[in-house]
Order: sequence, then structure tokens, then C-alpha cells
Amino acid sequence: MNTELNASSVTVTVAEFRAHTLTGVVQREIERMILSGELAPGQRLNEKAVADKLAVSRGPVREACRALAELGLVYLIPNRGVFIKRVTRDDAIEVYDLRSGLTALSASLLAPMLTQEMAGQLERYVDDMQDAAEKGDFARFDPLNLEFHDYIVRSTGNSRLIRLYRGFVKEFHLFRVHGLVQRGALLESNAEHREIVAALKAKDIELSYRMSFGHVSRGKERMLVSLDGMTKNGEGGNQSVSEAAWH
Repeated sequence: MNTELNASSVTVTVAEFRAHTLTGVVQREIERMILSGELAPGQRLNEKAVADKLAVSRGPVREACRALAELGLVYLIPNRGVFIKRVTRDDAIEVYDLRSGLTALSASLLAPMLTQEMAGQLERYVDDMQDAAEKGDFARFDPLNLEFHDYIVRSTGNSRLIRLYRGFVKEFHLFRVHGLVQRGALLESNAEHREIVAALKAKDIELSYRMSFGHVSRGKERMLVSLDGMTKNGEGGNQSVSEAAWH
């Protein structure tokens, strides 16, 4: 009898694991569709279409949507369905403010433990971004910028901080393109990256915090100036921040 109970327990665990893994795969694909602009802000997510596309049942799609709602990428309306979130100006400001704090905290934690290997990797990111910025190549600059900041956060080894930061970055991705589409803004941003690396290499905790906090805060200003310019010129109109960001 004990053997049967144990076998039953194992079977349930494996089934749950498989369901969880499948839901994770579906969630990542829906995230990709949202962040790439394939699913537009305000659009209703067609669960059946997504399920058919991924060759899965609607169950994993529903579970994935619940997880995405917790991340702030979609919202659920009872009896109507799942909709892609529209990011407003206020949303953008809130996420920038939170990200500035997490980014600064990460730098201050990393500063005293920075190794030569870490410093070398950060400098390579900055050099690569400089080349992309000088060419006005946002498509190349963008992933390097993301990796630069993620590297600082994950190098702290603080699992909770990493999880929180990455959650904000997913929502942040919907509107951050506003402030960094021009060559001058790319160069300005990367000059700030160099200041962060210099502070980290000096193992100056306070300076690392200030440089990182200031960098994200100025990124917020660049985004708002760009957004206001689009609205003034009639390009933004009543669009959400995310809608404008993908144009």
C-alpha cells in the first residue's frame, strides 16, 4: 500500500511539473509577442488563437495570462477577456522611479565586491555600446544596454533583487525606446554608463549609487521630453505611452 501511495504522489508531482513547464513556455511566448509589438496595447488577447498557434490547450494560456497580469503586462476584465496593458505617462514615471532605486541599490551592493573580471565585462559592454551609439544603431545599442544593467544586478548575487528588477524591466521595455532613439541621446546615455563603471571600479559605494540613480533618472527625463514632443507635434495624441513607443 505504501508503494502505491508513493507512486501516486510521484505521478501527481510529475504532472504538475509538466503543466508548470508548459505554462512557462506559453508565458514566455506571449511576453515576446507583447514586447515585440506583435500584440498591440489595448488589444484583446485571443486565447484560442494563441493556443492554436502554440499547439496547446487553452488551460496553459489562461495560467500564463494570470502570471502576466501579476507582472503588469496584461489585465483581466471579467466576462470580457484578457487585454494587453496600455502604459500611461504616470505608469512610465512610476516604473522609472522604482527602477532607478533598484539600479542604484544594485550598484552600491556590487561596488565593494567588484572583481577585475566583472569590471572588464562592463567595460566591454560600454565599448560595444559606444560603437553602436556613434553609428546611431539603436537596434544594436538596445540589447547591450539591457545586458549591461542586468549584469550589474545579477552580479550582486541577490536573488530577490534580481527577480524584482527583471519584473520591472519587462514593463519598462514597453516605453523606454522613447528617450533613446536619437544618436545624441545614445551617446549621452553611454557616457553615463562609463561614469557608473568608473565609480564601481573605485569601489565607491556612495558614488556608484549616485551615478546609477542619476543615470536612470535622466533616462526618465529623456523619455518624457521625447513623449511630450510627440504629443505636441500631434504624433502622440491620446495614445498610451506604449502605443507611441512602438511607432
